[in-house]
Amino acid sequence: QVQLVESGGGLVQTGGSLRLSCAASGHTFSFSTYTMAWFRQAPGNEREFVGMNWWSDDSTYYADSVKGRFTISRDNAKNTVYVQMNSLKSEDTAVYYCAATRRSGRMAAAQGREDAYDYWGQGTQVTVSS
Repeated sequence: QVQLVESGGGLVQTGGSLRLSCAASGHTFSFSTYTMAWFRQAPGNEREFVGMNWWSDDSTYYADSVKGRFTISRDNAKNTVYVQMNSLKSEDTAVYYCAATRRSGRMAAAQGREDAYDYWGQGTQVTVSS
């Protein structure tokens, strides 16, 4: 079993920046072999894909809505994945979730299919105010 714990959420003004972290742990858990992703869910909306980091070559894929503003990175030594969010907009307000998978292929994971991910964190709230 894998546990994921997000942190770093909060209130930020429009145009500001925030970095979220997701710490992973588990019995005999090998973080470097997991593809990690971020999703978000705004009030009244379905959860949507933000981006992912592919485990084997550190490549990243992003939703069009955040491309050029958000950057996902990982530190395998710390079992942690990050999302650096810049130029934040009010529409970025949401609960942000991190997710992990080891079984899914690159395409399914990069398409942001929720069923491609097996483990989920509890989420952290990000509120962008104007």
